[in-house]
Amino acid sequence: MTDYQTIHVSEADGICTITLSRPDKLNALNQAMLGELSAAFDALAGGDSRVLIITGAGAKAFAAGADISEFSAIDSAAAGSQFAARGQAIFSKLAALNQVVIAAINGFALGGGCELALACDIRIAADSAMLGQPEINLGIIPGYGGSQRLTRLIGPGRAMLLLTTGDRIGASEAYALGLVDRVVPAASLMAEVGSLAARLAQQAPIALAQIKRAVVDGLGQPLDRALAVEAEAFGRAADSTDRREGAAAFLGKRQPTWQGK
Repeated sequence: MTDYQTIHVSEADGICTITLSRPDKLNALNQAMLGELSAAFDALAGGDSRVLIITGAGAKAFAAGADISEFSAIDSAAAGSQFAARGQAIFSKLAALNQVVIAAINGFALGGGCELALACDIRIAADSAMLGQPEINLGIIPGYGGSQRLTRLIGPGRAMLLLTTGDRIGASEAYALGLVDRVVPAASLMAEVGSLAARLAQQAPIALAQIKRAVVDGLGQPLDRALAVEAEAFGRAADSTDRREGAAAFLGKRQPTWQGK
């Protein structure tokens, strides 16, 4: 496993866990961390893990935003656009992974931290978590995909309200808005996420990946194109050894043995 400085990566039983590890900075996303996340995502793209968990070190934060101390390097509109584009590319790389990605939101998920969670497939929050896009309070806007992914997730009106006020919201309100998918007691967050990840890791690998492709690639497409995306994904799953094993196991009343091919 690569020796990273700002993140910890572990892998077992088809599950990879990435822990953001700058607890003294509330796991703020600096450029070094973004680079290490990008490298970790590249490694995952060629790996055998079926599920990825992302969480933060310590009890206070998932990621409290981008590292504001690095903003001083932005001295022009072009530099600002480049700064945003790098983060967007890395988070889009995360969204494109075949693995189902679960954000285990253990505390503050603000600004870039919220945008990182938005790029995941499933968001499970501790009941003590706080989420928001407070960039407007710094005179800027979200730059790592927040204005777009948040709008697609909770709708334009609700997204506009959060983006323009910069308000932080608790886990229960985030759940009511559809920003997170489940809220659990903080003490049991990682156990709950681990249980879900273990369950997903036991599913048929090709079908799991193709479900993600159908959902992600079909999102925002006209219905006819989205249905074509689903049909293509269905075909890839249907033309697999696992599909034949699944049918045989069902008819034989036994548990399937997935081969991932």
